[in-house]
Amino acid sequence: MKTVKEGLVSSVGVMPNMPSAKQGLQLLEGTKVGIGQHTNICLGKPCANPKLIPSMLDENGNFHSSKAFRKAYKEGKELIKLDEAVIEIEAQYLRFKELTGRKPDYFEAHAVVSENLGKALAIVAKKYDLPFNNVNPMVENGTFRGKPIHTLPFGAFAKDYDPLSCLQDGILYHFSEDMPNVAIFHPGYLDDYILTHSSLTINRTKEVVMLTDIKTKEWLNKENIELISYKQANL
Repeated sequence: MKTVKEGLVSSVGVMPNMPSAKQGLQLLEGTKVGIGQHTNICLGKPCANPKLIPSMLDENGNFHSSKAFRKAYKEGKELIKLDEAVIEIEAQYLRFKELTGRKPDYFEAHAVVSENLGKALAIVAKKYDLPFNNVNPMVENGTFRGKPIHTLPFGAFAKDYDPLSCLQDGILYHFSEDMPNVAIFHPGYLDDYILTHSSLTINRTKEVVMLTDIKTKEWLNKENIELISYKQANL
């Protein structure tokens, strides 16, 4: 929350299936931040009836891990079935709408490279007229609402990660003048759940410092970088 209220974060993705989603949204009340559906199919339990989506779950009824998806992608395999992915994505959208009372400012997926996932997101986005953020973490260019969008390089998993240097290098050497640019961060503090469920840990705290440091904002101003949210991009 510090990076939203005191820092540079302008859009926040919500994972509708996670138990803490409601609490997180309550913390965002009163802010002007854009709120998106960050569809999650690699952590926790599903929103849909598990019996309807067996290809998406492991033997314990949890989603396959992002590690399993990365392995499948490298091997040219597809872990999930298209029709089942549509069922779960739609269930997560309905949960998002239940929690927020409205459509998301952007509609995307979390940390998974899967052909069927992309197809399923497009199907649900078209059905409900949702602002589809069609980006692939393996490539820099994608689309938002059917228009070109550019993702700056993401280096948070590097052991020597310096968030400010990563942001500056992205803007100085990978910035696109022809379309909106997106910088993705995962700022936060560490608790037992993060430490036991995520490979991205201490670098989250580094991002909190960078995103709330006045020097970061001053540098962006010096480079004439205009900060907007997905909500503003919808206009």
